[in-house]
Amino acid sequence: MDAYVVIGNPIAHSKSPEIHAQFAAQTGQQLSYERLLAPLQGFKAAVKVFIANGGKGANVTVPFKLDAHALADHLTERARLAGAVNTLKFEDGVILGDNTDGAGLVTDLTRNLSLDLQGTRILLLGAGGAARGVLGPLLGAAPEYFEIANRDANKALELAKEFANLGELRGCGFDAITNEGTFDLILNATSASLQDTIPPIPPSVIGPTTLCYDMAYGKGDTAFTRWAKNAGAGRAETGWGMLVEQAAESFFLWRGVRPDTKPVLEAVKRER
Repeated sequence: MDAYVVIGNPIAHSKSPEIHAQFAAQTGQQLSYERLLAPLQGFKAAVKVFIANGGKGANVTVPFKLDAHALADHLTERARLAGAVNTLKFEDGVILGDNTDGAGLVTDLTRNLSLDLQGTRILLLGAGGAARGVLGPLLGAAPEYFEIANRDANKALELAKEFANLGELRGCGFDAITNEGTFDLILNATSASLQDTIPPIPPSVIGPTTLCYDMAYGKGDTAFTRWAKNAGAGRAETGWGMLVEQAAESFFLWRGVRPDTKPVLEAVKRER
């Protein structure tokens, strides 16, 4: 039976094994998928042992996405753009690195949440790895205006410059977010929700048609989605849909079969 894992530290909280088990059952694929806790300084060694034992692929989560990028022999275009890897495929002695985060997010936004991204105004909060992973696919959807805001304004400016060839975008600090109307989509790619806090952004950027989306997820609302609802957002969603959709992208890369994510997402939301 082909073996797959999700590698991280910590890893016990990961829902990926349950998600991929449902994908496998649905599509008739024979595989195993488990959690693998790697030492903080032992990612490469853990992957090599897994490959030696016949492993076929791995999902990679915090804090190893940069390590996975460095380990890959070849990168997909979206992994190259992101500068980080969350999916590895092992075949014929070659390690392929991919990044399915952005594709998973865009699919969740457009298909599950019925948001047409073309011509929209988007505000992305954060300029770290999570933001990098989704910038390419979001810009590829042809928004009208795109702004990256970050606590360290220089990081936002650098990221905007790096991705400028994919579309027009502005980088700034949280204190310089544009006040020229509301945004259609506000994405929280910061780690603030993990500390139960929110980025310091003005409520004036939110309107009754704004979708506020937290890439973090947990039981119920996050600090960001609670704040967004209180600020009058039309909708506020957490990242469960992104989690399932990026997993489906990985599954397709490995198995060549695209699972139906709708029943899996419904099951994950019921169990959260």
